[in-house]
Amino acid sequence: MSEQKEKWQGWLALSTAIMAVLAALTTLYMGKYSSRAIMAQGQESDQWAFYQAKSIKEHTFEISRKQLELQMLGQKGLTGESEEAYKKTIAKYEGDIKRYGEERKEIKAKADDIAKRKLLAQDMGGNFAYGLIFLQIALMLSSISSLTKRKYLWYIALAATVGWVFFFLDAWLLFY
Repeated sequence: MSEQKEKWQGWLALSTAIMAVLAALTTLYMGKYSSRAIMAQGQESDQWAFYQAKSIKEHTFEISRKQLELQMLGQKGLTGESEEAYKKTIAKYEGDIKRYGEERKEIKAKADDIAKRKLLAQDMGGNFAYGLIFLQIALMLSSISSLTKRKYLWYIALAATVGWVFFFLDAWLLFY
């Protein structure tokens, strides 16, 4: 009976050590993906600020172009040189407006891509965190089992690691 008890305690110690290693790895991944989500949030904010700056510049050129068009229409008897200068400036503004519009599309696409990466990292980090909770519960139950010599607590701890397996796999595969 005593030998069987010692064998059980050996398995308890081994499984507890494995749980501790898995908890450390899970913590590493949780931190990695949580950090990625935070970094992506900053990058996404930067892109939207850049997008807004381009929008403001585009709008400024639209207003300036419209003002020049109205001034040109209001001017009577413009010389050919003056009219040509107006038209040249208006054409330049139209080119700038078009360029800023294209740049905004590129910036929006980049910001949307970063947002998708951020959401993925948040989902993965969250699932690693949920898995870690199950491992912490399992570790606590294993420790109590070792102290109280109650084998059923160890079985519950082993069952709790199933929760870790689920969330750890879900973090990588995102099936839930």
